[in-house]
Amino acid sequence: MARKAEGRGRRRHHSRQAPAPAIDPTPRRYRIEALGVSGDGIGRLTDAGVQQAAPVFIPYTAPGDEVLACSTGKDRATIQEICVAAPERVTPPCSLFGTCGGCSLQHLGPEWILKWKTTEVLTGLHRAGAVDLPPAASFQTPPASRRRADLAAKRKHDGVILGLHRRGGDVVELTECSLLHPDIVRLLPALRTAMERLDLFRREADLVINLLDSGPDLLLASDAHPSTADRTKLAAFCKSHCISRLCWKEKASQENPEILVQLAPSVIAFDGVAIEPPSGAFLQASREGETAIRTAVLDALPPSTGRKAKIIELYAGCGTLTFGLSTHARVEAYEGHPGAIEALTRASAGRNITPHLRDLNKQPVEAKELSSALAVVLDPPHAGAGLQMDDILDARPGVIIYVSCNPRILYRDTERLLKAGYRIDALTIIDQFLWSAETEVVCRFSHSSKKREKTNNK
Repeated sequence: MARKAEGRGRRRHHSRQAPAPAIDPTPRRYRIEALGVSGDGIGRLTDAGVQQAAPVFIPYTAPGDEVLACSTGKDRATIQEICVAAPERVTPPCSLFGTCGGCSLQHLGPEWILKWKTTEVLTGLHRAGAVDLPPAASFQTPPASRRRADLAAKRKHDGVILGLHRRGGDVVELTECSLLHPDIVRLLPALRTAMERLDLFRREADLVINLLDSGPDLLLASDAHPSTADRTKLAAFCKSHCISRLCWKEKASQENPEILVQLAPSVIAFDGVAIEPPSGAFLQASREGETAIRTAVLDALPPSTGRKAKIIELYAGCGTLTFGLSTHARVEAYEGHPGAIEALTRASAGRNITPHLRDLNKQPVEAKELSSALAVVLDPPHAGAGLQMDDILDARPGVIIYVSCNPRILYRDTERLLKAGYRIDALTIIDQFLWSAETEVVCRFSHSSKKREKTNNK
């Protein structure tokens, strides 16, 4: 505030900024040495007479490729021609690959991708200080299994485009998809037609489709409010396509969505327990990936120590892991999303579960509570556990089971945990986001001093 006050009333001097350096459009030949963490190829110029200070990142390339590419910025380039194709290259299964902005690695085979992801995770953990890793289990979800779609819609003069954003560009119509569950893909043409006739959609809208056990569950965010006619049209649409619930909110609004259509309960089951999640709720990308994560977590639990044993679950969501954990010990489940914890509370009535609504970034579970847990299980968002990690380190529970959707954050936290006396004694790598660079990892950390205490008390 002081700096703002000092500037008041003074004459402003505008300095002319130096123009950005021009981008050379000349195609140059690069050899791709490896893939970067985002899945783009790391290219080096093949011309020995040209100096290259840093590598150039080129999307849709493979290690071993030699390509002609044009610069698009300081360290970026766009492929123009494949001069020599790497032996690992395959024909992409989807004609929209490279256009729709969804998948980034369809030019490589699934087996190669899983091996690459496994190597990347092991390398990252080694760099974090893990020198004695256990054998890593791995799992890969099949094509056409993704049950969640986050789509964009744009109204044009001749209709509506419904699909994904190309890299840094406009919406591309999703006419096919090798990743999404067929039930979602089949719904898209009818959705596109229905949206053309809605008053609530003027220029842009977002659409989240969750494929629940009860069928598609829709959340529409648009730039205008629904009319009476809209409500009638959407009710008829949902009835025709067996959609149990359709909710709406104003685009960019933080308010809870309004239920426009509810024809039946919107339900999904976790470990045989039916949940009614809030509209647009987070789900693991596929049922197969969810099962792989749950299996890795439950297998990593230490033996129960009796009726007083408790598991503290952080970032519990709607209960993806909670009900499985509750068959092992009492669960104290913490989650910051009000709708998710409400759904979990309803479903956990009479069970060995105590749900807690808490924003763990602002009010972490304290070390005193964590230290008494049989195990701490956490599945944080992409940004990581934040302040909560400090209390975990202070508490030093005997076992920590860490589910990570962001390996770079996992490596950072691993380094801290290893310095605090933990070791990794179970590791599962899950390629749940097929044909992308994203990876899910489940790590079991155990603390050596806790092991000694248990041994001495026997």
